[in-house]
Amino acid sequence: MKKQYIEAGKIVGTHGLRGEVRIDPWCDSAGFLCRFRRLYLADGSEKRVVSAKVHKNISILRFDGVTTVEQADALRGKIVYINREDVRLPKGTHFIQDLLSLRVEDADDGTFYGEITDVLKTGANDVYQVSREGKDYLIPVIPDVVIEKDIDGGVVRIRPMKGIFDDED
Repeated sequence: MKKQYIEAGKIVGTHGLRGEVRIDPWCDSAGFLCRFRRLYLADGSEKRVVSAKVHKNISILRFDGVTTVEQADALRGKIVYINREDVRLPKGTHFIQDLLSLRVEDADDGTFYGEITDVLKTGANDVYQVSREGKDYLIPVIPDVVIEKDIDGGVVRIRPMKGIFDDED
């Protein structure tokens, strides 16, 4: 089941003296996080973003009502969330959170290979870590291998490359 609020980063410190916070983004980029006008905390409280900018790979945000370094420091260590409704993803892209725990099956015969336990960002293409019975397998997310992603159905169908699931030489 898709969660309404998605973890987007962690407040790791303060910036300056006017109440800005530094957020380590857990999303695609610091710039992506800076596009939001509202973020949320685990307690359900909404934080309206007054200003946002990128510094290296960190998002620097100032929230409405947070005007001192002491107020900003009180937020250190908190996880920030985005509302799924505030995001329009390009066709064919998904939140990593939605992929985790999906069943991975053979596209041709339905063989169960395991569940997605992690998505690795390698640069060229993503790689799904699929786990089954204590073993981990790495599946490149390329069109020849990943045939279908049915998020609502809870399954990813693949045609594995030779050697991924067996001990062939």
